[in-house]
Amino acid sequence: MPDNHSMPAKILFFGDTVGKPGRLVLLKAVPELREKYDPDFVIVNVENIAHGKGVTANALNELASLDIDVYTSGNHAFDKAEFSKRAFEITPNLIRPANYIGDFPGKGFVRAEKNGHNLLVMNLNATVFFEKQFPGQISSPFQAFDEIFSAQKKAGEIVFVDFHSEATSEKRAFGFYADGRASMVCGTHTHVATADWQILPKGEAFVSDAGMCGALNSVLGVPIQNSLEIFLGGKFSFEVEESNPIMVNALYAEIGADGRALKVEKIYKEYIL
Repeated sequence: MPDNHSMPAKILFFGDTVGKPGRLVLLKAVPELREKYDPDFVIVNVENIAHGKGVTANALNELASLDIDVYTSGNHAFDKAEFSKRAFEITPNLIRPANYIGDFPGKGFVRAEKNGHNLLVMNLNATVFFEKQFPGQISSPFQAFDEIFSAQKKAGEIVFVDFHSEATSEKRAFGFYADGRASMVCGTHTHVATADWQILPKGEAFVSDAGMCGALNSVLGVPIQNSLEIFLGGKFSFEVEESNPIMVNALYAEIGADGRALKVEKIYKEYIL
């Protein structure tokens, strides 16, 4: 029988988890998909887990039974102020974008080891369309990747990147930039799953956006009418849509011993909670 080092590493990644419906649907979907795919590593983006914006320890505790290996985040990571900061201080497998400028708790990368496989997970925030929202607060994600890769990458380690970005052009550009070094790059943030999952020429499993885990009949997890107000001259009110069905968007990949992806598969399911 082959040893674990000769078997491909299997990674299951869930896109932006939005509020209570996102948390509840993961409690159903993760065990089901674990049984089907038998992943070595499960990674979940949780920047919207606490009522749609931010991360809190209480929200993460609701997922404790799932034994998630790594939690990634993005630009809303600290939207719950001190509650979010506390979550990063006490949750070692929760990371935030590594290229934030300033004094932020937590870190931008983390390692996981399981079944003879070693994984280095990075979280990076893009700059296109973010520079006006956060002037001077985000450095180049391309440079940040280079620095972390050069300083942290160990022999035989699989590199996974959650690239949190508005623009598909920046996501795809980064994907090709990291190809040959990263084994898997998953775009997040826009909540709408893209149809460009593929294995890039040098072996990287890539998708511009993995999509979200949240209410199907919503606008990025927000009630439809609330979102329409932005475009019809009304006043926007932020809420989380909780009506069924609740959708799950994920990406599954198998990575060979040489760090090159052997398979990448898009996962989409709907649940009635």
